[in-house]
Amino acid sequence: MTLLKCATHIVGDVDAAVARYSQWLDYTVVEDGVIPADLAAAWNAPASAGRRYVLMQPSSGSPVFLRFIEGDDVPDYRPIRTYGWAAIEICVSDVEIVNERMIASKVFDVIGAPKPLDGFPNVKPMQVRGPDQETVYLTEIRVDDPSSGLPQVKSLVDRPFILVLACPDLRATAKWMADVLGLEVIDPVAIRYSMISLAFDLPAESKHELVTAKWQGQVFLEADQYPEGTTVRPAHPGALPPGVSIVSMVHPDLARLEGHWASPPVSRDGALYAGARVGLLKTPEGALLEVIEGDPIAWGN
Repeated sequence: MTLLKCATHIVGDVDAAVARYSQWLDYTVVEDGVIPADLAAAWNAPASAGRRYVLMQPSSGSPVFLRFIEGDDVPDYRPIRTYGWAAIEICVSDVEIVNERMIASKVFDVIGAPKPLDGFPNVKPMQVRGPDQETVYLTEIRVDDPSSGLPQVKSLVDRPFILVLACPDLRATAKWMADVLGLEVIDPVAIRYSMISLAFDLPAESKHELVTAKWQGQVFLEADQYPEGTTVRPAHPGALPPGVSIVSMVHPDLARLEGHWASPPVSRDGALYAGARVGLLKTPEGALLEVIEGDPIAWGN
């Protein structure tokens, strides 16, 4: 069972995002609407009220979603250069086939060809960037073992399974994930991380520390130590930040989060929330973490 429910990315044209994610990643729209004013206010982003959004689901039927919200271009934003949610990681059954599909798409740029992850030979990711500067890792999990903490993939392109957080102080963020959210966080490990090295023009052999966070053995968050030169993410006043702006997760115990809310829980409807109470936390970097009350088993993840 995963606590992860949704990754939200800001796009300039919702219809264009729907077209490319449906054609090339086999996602389908399950909800189409505009952001209510009270929800935008809960995100501390009143300027995002009334903007169109869609919620998309993978062809596997897994109830872990991508949400695209219309937003205005932020000229100073550069992906993999700012603190906050950095990338969406989606599990795939065959990364070489997906790579061929991405090349053929002409809308996703392959910025990292498929190769085994340094130190994790059973994980083979590739990376692409879309027209809205979305950074997407497409990762083949080459181990069929539920105890690994990694998902069992049910379609060529399946669900988001890890969301990546760029940190100024990895150990502080790891402690926050453990103490506040109650997650099992591994000790930092240093690996060759091509996306970070390329973004900061560092030698290919440079190593960068990261941690992963689990709930009941299932990995669903990653935090990366970002190098000197990383900046606070620019955004329009009162609007959601560009790139991956929000991560949504289920949590079975909202009581433990008292005293940490940026916006307190209220009941919300829709395909993502299903009438549950939803509140907002901010990570130590200021990234938005939407928390949905519920039992992950009952949600059928």
